[in-house]
Amino acid sequence: MSVLDVSASFTHVLFCWDVLVAHLSSSESESQGGGAPTSVPTAMFDDVSCPLFVTWMKGPAHLPGLDLRGCIGTLEPRNLHTALRDYTLNSAFRDSRFAPISVDEMEQLECTVSLLTNFEVADTYDDWTIGTHGIIIEFVGDGLGRHGRRGDGRPMYSATYLPEIASRQGWTHRQTIDSLVLKAGYRMRVDDALRKSVRVTRYQSSLCSLTYGEYAALKANS
Repeated sequence: MSVLDVSASFTHVLFCWDVLVAHLSSSESESQGGGAPTSVPTAMFDDVSCPLFVTWMKGPAHLPGLDLRGCIGTLEPRNLHTALRDYTLNSAFRDSRFAPISVDEMEQLECTVSLLTNFEVADTYDDWTIGTHGIIIEFVGDGLGRHGRRGDGRPMYSATYLPEIASRQGWTHRQTIDSLVLKAGYRMRVDDALRKSVRVTRYQSSLCSLTYGEYAALKANS
């Protein structure tokens, strides 16, 4: 994947909020048995192609710290006009770890758009910088696996964390790798031999976030 001259901006996050608000408004109108469908938001940014994630966090605006409410994206390049719409809805309503977001939660939400760039294969499992790089791990191990099998029948595993995850959790390189191994579905013992066998791809991201309050203020002044 190549380096892309693209940065996440308020325009991207405003669009995600517009998509969420339109979907919830339409669903609420339908549940009450009336009203015309809410119009589909128009994307007001370039339709470039890149990997991306949309993340929803939740928490009271006056208190520090937010809890994850949904996060889904793709490591394959997608055109932003359709991809941001798709992953806004997927992360808000189809993240299997959480119940779908409801209209009653909106005022406590923050949306983050992450556009991923600068993919590079790392030399070792700790050849990346905490707080700067996200990482993708790929490895072969025993067990059931989630990502197919090699020619010899051994299962393959993979998982990723965005750049902010390790620093937010206060993890070391080793702790991050071990957590990703578990996230990938591997349930056997994690030792240094396994860590050294892991193929790590590091990447960076451009991200932008807006709380619901910030979104509402921008919409009111537009």
